[in-house]
Amino acid sequence: MASLNAIAADKLLRLVGTPAAPLVIDVRANPHTLLPGSVPRGAEEVEDWAAALRAKPVVVACDLGREFSAGIAAKLRSEGVAAEILEGGFEAWRASGAPTIDSAILPARDDRGRTMWVTRARPKVDRIACPWLIRRFVDPEAVILYVAPADVAGVAERFGAAPFDIDGAKWSDRDGLCTFDALVRDLGLTGFPALLRLAEIVRGADTGRPDLTPQSGGLLAASLGLSRMHSDDLEQLEDGMILYDALYRWCRDAIDETHDASVHSSKRKD
Repeated sequence: MASLNAIAADKLLRLVGTPAAPLVIDVRANPHTLLPGSVPRGAEEVEDWAAALRAKPVVVACDLGREFSAGIAAKLRSEGVAAEILEGGFEAWRASGAPTIDSAILPARDDRGRTMWVTRARPKVDRIACPWLIRRFVDPEAVILYVAPADVAGVAERFGAAPFDIDGAKWSDRDGLCTFDALVRDLGLTGFPALLRLAEIVRGADTGRPDLTPQSGGLLAASLGLSRMHSDDLEQLEDGMILYDALYRWCRDAIDETHDASVHSSKRKD
């Protein structure tokens, strides 16, 4: 029987990567492996960060999903936060075979617990796709910095940001793959089959091979259109998040669905 105010690992897994996903708060001490899309927070500081969580549902994860996370979730609810626990905790998640992320591969977090990433300004495909991936599957609070190409390395060093999609960066185009491919693989997200399908679409749009998948040419067209609509890169990213949300759900749930004129016709049976 499910615990009170708890969500099972398989149900949470279904929400990860979608706009409906709750914010997962990991309250384990110095976690070396993270749930996708989770943020670590110190349990002793719950009163300090509770107020900022009232706008979104929260799932609290500890090692075993018992009184530790239950108590923190109860404290959050007393502060007006819609909070529940991950049933069975991180151990139940890992036992289910669901993907996890090595925290050591991520950039250092700032004083608000956010990871920071930097890339070239005026994004088209990869530099919108990668921030979408980061915010949906790695750190929903991630800070994305768009700067002039010549400033990427300096900003990365000065602010502890992870550079991506630029020559010389750890995460960039390589071996015929795009930066999105590299992030999916290096961050341990290959356990999401829909991401592998989406990566192929992004690769075709980003590497001059729009015929790689039937969807790549359309993504390229939509991406170039978004870049013409916006002079502000962060505004473009916000609109691009919706585009990639839709593509991800198609990759996950709708690849076998067809649509033609027949769905608009109605035949009356007497």
